Amino acid sequence: MSVSSTTPTEPIQVAPVGRKRLGRALLAIAAVGYVAVLLLLPLIGIVAKALEPGIGIVRDTLAKPEVQHAFLLTGIITVITVLVTTFFGLVVAWVLVRQRFVGRSLMNAVVDLPFALSPVTVGLAAVLLFGTGGWFADYFAAQGIQVLFALPSMVLVTIFICIPFTIRELVPVLEEFGLDEEDASRTLGASIWQTFRMVTMPNIRWALLYGIALTTARSIGEIGAVLIVSGTISGRTETATIYIFTALEERLDAEAHVVALILAAVSIVLLVGIEWLHRRNERARSHT
Repeated sequence: MSVSSTTPTEPIQVAPVGRKRLGRALLAIAAVGYVAVLLLLPLIGIVAKALEPGIGIVRDTLAKPEVQHAFLLTGIITVITVLVTTFFGLVVAWVLVRQRFVGRSLMNAVVDLPFALSPVTVGLAAVLLFGTGGWFADYFAAQGIQVLFALPSMVLVTIFICIPFTIRELVPVLEEFGLDEEDASRTLGASIWQTFRMVTMPNIRWALLYGIALTTARSIGEIGAVLIVSGTISGRTETATIYIFTALEERLDAEAHVVALILAAVSIVLLVGIEWLHRRNERARSHT
C-alpha cells in the first residue's frame, strides 16, 4: 500500500487592503490639514478681521482716493508685467527646448535666478543702477526720464521677479510633446508662424495660462522690491501691497485687511477659474 504524500503549500500572502486604505486616508487627512492650516486659516482670519467693523468698511475703504490709485497702479504694473513676461517667456522657453547652443545650461540656470534672490536685493540693485551716481542715472536724467521712485523702476523689478513663472510652466510641456507635430507641419508647407499658431500654441495654451495666472498673482502681491524703488509716495507710487504695509503702520488694520482680502480674492479666482476651464475642456474632449 502506497502512502500518498502531499507537499505543504505556502500560505498565500493577502495584501492588507484595510491597512492600505487606512494609510491613504491618513495621507489625505494630512494633505487637507496642511492646506487648511497654511492656506485656509489665514484667509479665514483675514476675512474675519476685515469684516469685524462691519460690511461698511469695505465700501469706505474702496471709496478712498489713495486706495483707488493703489489698485490702479497695481493693475498697470501687473498688465505690463504679464505682457512682457508672456512674450519673452514664450521666446526663452522655445529657445531652451528647441535650440542647442553654447551656454544653454548657463541660460537655463539664470532663468531661475529671481527665485534665489531676495526681492529686497533686486530693489537695491535697481537703486544702484538708476539712483544717484548709478550706471544709467545720468543717461536717463539727460533724457528727462525718471526711473527711480517712479513707475518705470517699479515695473522693471516686478518683471525681473516674475520672469521664471511662464518659462517654467512652458518648458516641460514643450519637451513633452516634442518635435514630431511641428516637423510634420513644416513638411506640409506651413510657415514658422503658421506652425506656431496651429500646432505649438494649442499644445501649450494651458501651460501658458497657468504661467500668466502665476505671474499675475505674484505681480499683484509683490512688495519687497517695489517698496525699495517706489519711495512710498502716497497717491503716486503706492501700490496695493504698499498701502497694506503703510496702513498697518498707521494702525488702520481694518482697511489693510480689506485691501489684502481683495488681492487674495483676485489671485484665487484667477487660479481656480483657469483650473475649472482646463477640467471643463478635458471633459469636453473626452466625450468627443
